[in-house]
Amino acid sequence: MIRKWLLLGLLLALGSILAGQELARRWHQALPLPAEGMPLTVAPGESLRTVVNRLHQEGVIPYPNLLLLYARWTGIDQQIKHGEYLLPTHLTADSLLELLRSGKVIQYQVTLPEGINLLQALAVLQGQDHLASVLRGPDDAQLQELVKPFTHPEGLFFPDTYLYARDTTDFQLLQRAHRKMCEVLEQEWRHRAPDLPYETSYEALIMASIIERETGLPEERDQIAGVFVRRLQARMRLQTDPTVIYGVGAEFDGNLRRADLENESNAYNTYRRNGLPPTPISLPGRASIHAALHPADGTALYFVARGDGGHYFSATLAEHESAVRKFQLQRKQDYRSSPETSQ
Repeated sequence: MIRKWLLLGLLLALGSILAGQELARRWHQALPLPAEGMPLTVAPGESLRTVVNRLHQEGVIPYPNLLLLYARWTGIDQQIKHGEYLLPTHLTADSLLELLRSGKVIQYQVTLPEGINLLQALAVLQGQDHLASVLRGPDDAQLQELVKPFTHPEGLFFPDTYLYARDTTDFQLLQRAHRKMCEVLEQEWRHRAPDLPYETSYEALIMASIIERETGLPEERDQIAGVFVRRLQARMRLQTDPTVIYGVGAEFDGNLRRADLENESNAYNTYRRNGLPPTPISLPGRASIHAALHPADGTALYFVARGDGGHYFSATLAEHESAVRKFQLQRKQDYRSSPETSQ
């Protein structure tokens, strides 16, 4: 009789060991997922039970109750984060729970190029399939509130490549771009060169936006900055086409006319108005901000596009007028005002 109970006990113990080993094998076994992985969206407020049951119905989780029991025992069932996930082929039940707890959702990316303006930046964001559009244009009240104490949002967003999760809004992404611009501008302003004609970092940002639009070759940024800084110091007008074009706005058809240059009502007409325009005209990158705050020394007060993407710099009006005749009035067939870009 004793032997019988001992044998039964041994069988039960062996069974428990084998069952435990089988459970452990299943727990650490890769889930049956396709080779390219599988997208999974956890909606806000959706419970782990709902997600697991859905995966069970799709044939991904063969033992949902075991997974839910473990998740409840460890408290993970209360820690999962909503969002869009990619389930990789090597995923196990344990790593699935860890993934849902980590919040490492699928990341998309969008690039705001240097030199575009805010209207163009909004168009880029609106073209993103996974980004939600909530802004109604550059004058949207949310943007106006975001950039306070500045009175206009133009130029206050850093051009860069940003990662975002599905259903992020264009406003949320621009919040990040604004924070980064403020950080970069503060850093560059703190280490600026002495004796610059700016009273505030915002004025430097305005200058940087002009440099961004005028620069064809990156190595010319500080030279162009030097020309504009010397013109301000000499109380000369900046006389730069990109500011006029910005002021013309949507009516600009690609041709800058004499009437545009003579228009007194255009607040951005630096041919008719002294000093800097009232706001930035583009989203400048760090290199242009740095150039605005570290202009190259020299005597040049003028420059004209050579047609190869670069500029010819002149110290006198006579030299400049000669360069204009050479490079613009006698344009070659392959004339370019900016460098060729790769497709």
